[in-house]
This record gives sequence, C-alpha cells and structure tokens, in this order.
Amino acid sequence: MKRKLLVLNAALVILLSYAGFELRRAWLAAQAREAARLNRKIRPAAPPPIAPLPAAPAVSPGSYADIAQQMLFDKSRNPNVVVVVETPPPPPPKPMPPLPVYHGQMNIGSGPTAILSQTANSIHQMIRPGEQIGQFKLLDVNSEEIVFEWDGKEVRRRVDNLIDRSAVAAQVVASAGVRTEQPAAPPPPVIKTPTGPGAELGRDNMRACDPSDSLPAGTVKDGYRKVIAATPFGESCRWDPVGR
Repeated sequence: MKRKLLVLNAALVILLSYAGFELRRAWLAAQAREAARLNRKIRPAAPPPIAPLPAAPAVSPGSYADIAQQMLFDKSRNPNVVVVVETPPPPPPKPMPPLPVYHGQMNIGSGPTAILSQTANSIHQMIRPGEQIGQFKLLDVNSEEIVFEWDGKEVRRRVDNLIDRSAVAAQVVASAGVRTEQPAAPPPPVIKTPTGPGAELGRDNMRACDPSDSLPAGTVKDGYRKVIAATPFGESCRWDPVGR
C-alpha cells in the first residue's frame, strides 16, 4: 500500500513539474510576441490629396437678416423697423351756445308755437317747428319737452329748464310788494314843550295843536281850552275858545 502511495505521489510531482514548465514556456512565448509587436516599425500611409477650399463670398448686410430675426435677446436687432406715425389728436368738440329762453307756447289750431328769446333780455319771438332762432332750429315743442337742432345734432330739454328763473323771481317779488331796501331810520324823538294854542283852523275860532305841545287835555291858556278826543283814526287835538 505504501508503495502505491509513493508511486502516486511521484507521478503527481512529475505532472506538476511538467505543467509548470509548459506554463512558463507559453508565458515566455507570449512575452516574445508582444515585444516583437511593440518593436515593429509601422510604415505610415500616404496622406489623401486635399482639395483647395472654395473662396469666401463677399459679405453683404442682407445675409445677416436670419441672425437678426432669430436673436431672441434684443428686440432692436429686428431688421423690420416699425415706423410709428403719430396722428394729431382730433380737435375739441365745438361748444354749444346757450339755449334760447322759453317764455311759453300756444296752439290756436295750426300747430304749436313757442315763445322764445335768444337771451333773457332780448325780444320775444313766435317760433314754429322748422324755424330758426339764433343758431338753433326748432323741431318740436309740447307742454313738457322742447327739441332743437344744432350743428346737425338733436338737443332735447324740458321746458322747465329753459325758463329764466331770475325774471320770474323778480316778478313774484314785485307782485308781492316785498320791500328789498333797508328800512328807513326812525325819526328823532320830538322834544315836547308847553307851547299853547297853535294856528287858527278857520272855523268856530278854533286853533290847532302843536305836535310838540306838552300841555295835557283841559289846560286853559290864552283864552283857549285844550281838547283831545278819540276818533276811529286816532286822537284828535284842538284848542276851543273858553265858554264855547
């Protein structure tokens, strides 16, 4: 048994030695091939023929239009310049003159007739529809509304808005008798003194009383007695002869 083991071990040693030898020989051959490949001089191939470059075309501004169109970072690079033409503003509308003053209307069977004047102090005119007063043409009038034409436009107003209120107020004040002036200052007080009988009245030898006389009724002076009588219009004063 030992002998067989020794023979087997010897065979294994021989096999391993042979395998190591073959492995080293293959490695050395690979190294030699690699060295030969690296040391081999490669002959460079001839370069291909190079055609001459075409001549550059002349530069023109129009050729940059595409670049300007596609430049997204600056609007001023756009070649299409927008020319803004400023149109002058329209003139202001023509101011409408004051409307005529309305004084009334009448209709006697031939259609309405308005009584108008151009101003509050101008002459009154009888205007029928279709007739002109100043710059206005009367189109229609009724008890509530009046229609004019001015500058090709229709102007509608209530008749109450065309009445001159200042003239109406003045007429109301005049008819009511309202005093607008300041009241007169009161007269100075009369200083009364005992003056006695005044001028002769021309009948029954009576004399008048002086308004400034301070003597009471019944006083006798210079042959006359002072008489004060009440009447529906106030007090009546006279001097009668004594004994009458």
